[in-house]
Amino acid sequence: MTENTQRRSIGAKRNPASAEAILDAAENLLAERGLRGFTIEEVARRARAGKPTIYKWWSSKAALLLDVYQRQKTIAFQDTGNLEDDIVAFITAITIHWRDTPAGAVFRSVIAEAQSDEKAGQALRRFSDERLSETSFLILRGLERGEIKNGIFPKHAARWISSYLWFRLLTGDLDVSQQNLRRDVSVLLLGLRKDEK
Repeated sequence: MTENTQRRSIGAKRNPASAEAILDAAENLLAERGLRGFTIEEVARRARAGKPTIYKWWSSKAALLLDVYQRQKTIAFQDTGNLEDDIVAFITAITIHWRDTPAGAVFRSVIAEAQSDEKAGQALRRFSDERLSETSFLILRGLERGEIKNGIFPKHAARWISSYLWFRLLTGDLDVSQQNLRRDVSVLLLGLRKDEK
């Protein structure tokens, strides 16, 4: 394939090779030029794909950035045997990832774009719903251990964890100490833990 040859689209269904080429191009462009230099036009040129193809598969620049963000994210859910420690470990891993990699700036920019662009807002809501389902696993595990009172919906509790993380990201306060983080988590747990008998 020559530099000027466009990859062939297979319609609305994603061609895996083309999708990977677009994500590779987007990831490399982001690393080289940052958010200010990130354009769909340049991603299309580098991936040898048409802009209509990119917009067919990703409804907005924000949607593509979210896929790049998720591709780079390698956060594992630790099982410490204790709900408080699980939540502290999860929040610590996310804040370090946001602080020490370009991921924090990428995610913050998507949130900002979602305030004025409906397609970006839709992409962010879809992404958030998927992540909430994953984060709910922490709460579900606490329920299975008998640490959480009955009647707690894991997804609703997970929304509080996400809200806390977003607050830290949007205020640029990602250097929270373990002591203060544990104090914050203990407030959340006041509403989740079973009453001691």
